Parts: sequence; structure tokens; C-alpha cells
Amino acid sequence: MKFSVTVTLKKDVLDPQGKVVQNTLINMGMSDLKSIRQGKHFEIDVSENDQTVAEKKIDEMCRKLLVNLIIEDYKINKI
Repeated sequence: MKFSVTVTLKKDVLDPQGKVVQNTLINMGMSDLKSIRQGKHFEIDVSENDQTVAEKKIDEMCRKLLVNLIIEDYKINKI
């Protein structure tokens, strides 16, 4: 079973990389850009057949290693 995990900085955390990308795009003439934030994307394939159990395993992976829960949020989607 395959899952997608998207990790983003929490809304109140500054995103310096996103700001650099935003400024660069604006300097390239894309002046209608309001904001951009960067994050991480993981695709995880597990051998579990029960979706509920698989999601719990993915959630555990996120909480233990993939996500810094102090400054980041995450979303898990089945793909």
C-alpha cells in the first residue's frame, strides 16, 4: 500500500527558503505571486494490507523521524 506524506512548516514559522524562492520568482517577472512556502514530500510503500493499520504505521514514522512536530505539520494521503 502506497502513501504520500507532505510536510510543511507551521503557519506561524518563518520560511526563509520559501521567501528566497518567492523573491527570485518575483524578480523573474512573476509579480502576481502572493506567497510561496516550501516543504518536504515522501512516498512510502508498506507491505500492510489493512489501510487503517498502514496509516497508523505511517503516522508513527512521521512522529518518530520524518516530521519535527514543534515546527512542522504533515498530511498523509493514500496513493
